[in-house]
Amino acid sequence: MQLSFAPLVKATAPAVVNVYAARQVATRSPFAGDPFFEQFFGRQFGGGSPRIQSSLGSGVIVDPSGIVVTNNHVIKDADDIKVALSDGREFESRILLKDETTDLAILKIDAKEAFPILALGNSDDVEVGDLVLAIGNPFGVGQTVTSGIVSAQSRTRVGISDFDFFIQTDAAINPGNSGGGLIDMRGQLIGINTAIFSRSGGSIGIGFAIPSNMVRAVVETARKGGKSFQRPFIGATFQSVTPDVAESLGLQQPYGALITALNDGGPAEKAGLNVGDLILSVEGVRVDNPDVLAYRISTAGIGNTVKLNVLSGSQQREVPVTLAKPPETVAAKTQIIEGDNPLAGAEIADLTPETTGEFRLPRTARGVVVTGVYRNSPAVRLNLRRGDIIRRVNGVEISGVANLTEVLSAGTSLLWRFEFERNGAIIRQYIR
Repeated sequence: MQLSFAPLVKATAPAVVNVYAARQVATRSPFAGDPFFEQFFGRQFGGGSPRIQSSLGSGVIVDPSGIVVTNNHVIKDADDIKVALSDGREFESRILLKDETTDLAILKIDAKEAFPILALGNSDDVEVGDLVLAIGNPFGVGQTVTSGIVSAQSRTRVGISDFDFFIQTDAAINPGNSGGGLIDMRGQLIGINTAIFSRSGGSIGIGFAIPSNMVRAVVETARKGGKSFQRPFIGATFQSVTPDVAESLGLQQPYGALITALNDGGPAEKAGLNVGDLILSVEGVRVDNPDVLAYRISTAGIGNTVKLNVLSGSQQREVPVTLAKPPETVAAKTQIIEGDNPLAGAEIADLTPETTGEFRLPRTARGVVVTGVYRNSPAVRLNLRRGDIIRRVNGVEISGVANLTEVLSAGTSLLWRFEFERNGAIIRQYIR
């Protein structure tokens, strides 16, 4: 008897493709902005010719018409995307949908023929110890197959992206594998390889894949013509359960998602949920923390009803909640802070349901959120980071972008007092 993955590889490898993305990047001459050279040679002297920047990743065909799943970071800002099949053929492709928070992108091959596919499996059936194959194009050497096992399920708090629910595997995943397939022994796609934990840049046996059930939800959105993936709205804010809270609730283990705030008229409030209720499971699947709950809600879909097992006081009850479309909101006002102040160089935005969701902030947060920080700016020296909430400046509570700019304009250069919020912790700084 000969044990081999060869039959499985032959059946699945043709559906795994290479993705080549290219974009034009403007170059800048070191003499740009120099008044002497611009006076004698003109402003065109300071500009450089654009150069082509390319990236390489992998993808998986999930529909015979040529629908390809890959990672958003593989094709981000690309002007031209090509898909190369394992038989050497190359095709132009276009973007149907891209979602930065899940790091998924859906492409469509520009060709009218039937392509080999990988069927989407049920990632909820995956168990720790299952054998898996990872197929992709590491380091651009060509299609490569590696084997391993599922090291962990429901891996959260990885810090890879805003989406935080992964399958962990020890199958070798290296740069260029991003967007490739994690395949079970039935030849089904159970995950999209996304990232690795490594200090050297190479695989050390800790890789992460986006579960296929999340991939399925995003693919279905693209099939229906959606340009972005909308997460269902439950209308509540949650926090993790600490050992102390678990003991006070009579739980032997700290798990679940504790409701800390409710949106007026939201699905959770309409279903009869209250602040202080603890979500123990969704459709019979245990909820370890709010990240797991967010994943279950995201894959359930807008308009569908999920059954929550809820601990209210000392009583457990089953509560059906119909998930809604996120409420329409006015686009958040964004502004870059300028002037002679310690926040100069920070890009800020009002706190809206959209920005709190994007940066995974509490719905009760007050202030403005930092959406970016320019290099070598005063804001960098203040150690300001993307996702920080600016709460107070010089003792004044910040309510929005306009309010913050007024406070900065009236500020003094002798002493600045700041209050930030980062991951729930309050940081106070004094700058002279």
